[in-house]
Amino acid sequence: MNQAPIGIFDSGIGGLTVARAVYHRLPGESTVYFGDTARVPYGPKSPETVRRYSLEILHWLLDQGVKAVVIACNTSTAHALEALQSESPVPVIGVIEPGARAAAGAGRGGPVGVIGTAGTIASGAYARAIRRVRPGTQVEQRACPLFVPLVEEGWFEHPAAELIAREYLAPLRETGVDALVLGCTHYPLLKPLLQRVMGDDVRLIDSGEETASAVAAVLEAEGITAPPGTEPRHRFAVSDDEARFLHVGSRFIGERLDAAELVAVD
Repeated sequence: MNQAPIGIFDSGIGGLTVARAVYHRLPGESTVYFGDTARVPYGPKSPETVRRYSLEILHWLLDQGVKAVVIACNTSTAHALEALQSESPVPVIGVIEPGARAAAGAGRGGPVGVIGTAGTIASGAYARAIRRVRPGTQVEQRACPLFVPLVEEGWFEHPAAELIAREYLAPLRETGVDALVLGCTHYPLLKPLLQRVMGDDVRLIDSGEETASAVAAVLEAEGITAPPGTEPRHRFAVSDDEARFLHVGSRFIGERLDAAELVAVD
């Protein structure tokens, strides 16, 4: 057993949906969350830049004494997971593989849809991961960049959000996907809207929830779960604009955020 915290990081605020899933799945575990708000978004940046940023954050989290690291960012997972796993002395878990496994096992064996940022979709990481589990699967991908600002504005059910969702998702509906992977950590906050647009017969795959289950399995396998009765502590750190992180982040975490540390990583 191990009382050390779990490190969680994202390019900004969206990874808080993964943090929330970890809190629910592992209520006795402490966490340290880092949001790279000075350099968000990662989606349009080159794979080399994303890897460099991610390695810098990994080293900062290791300095905080974490026992495992969760990459709560699809773009970082797509471009940097292998580099971080090679560099890290503690387990590193990304969000793509758990979501892909769930998608491959969902539905009726038909096509699988994936939505995400331009960077995640361009990487093809979800399609490769899904086909590793279920070879030959038809994977239909769609970049949905406008979802991120809609979520950060809190426009989860705004008419503009529904108009944009219907436009983005029309090709996936026409294809008849069985399951839809929410391949960006912002997107779970749009779940009711996305389910309505796609229809009840399409299963939505929340990579954050699947990742939390994967983290639980890794901690158990490594024998590093927190002792029973441990009182968890959750720290938050950002690289810029603590005020906005606290304000917008409360929507993601589902409760008020009172404090965030400002730190520089390099």
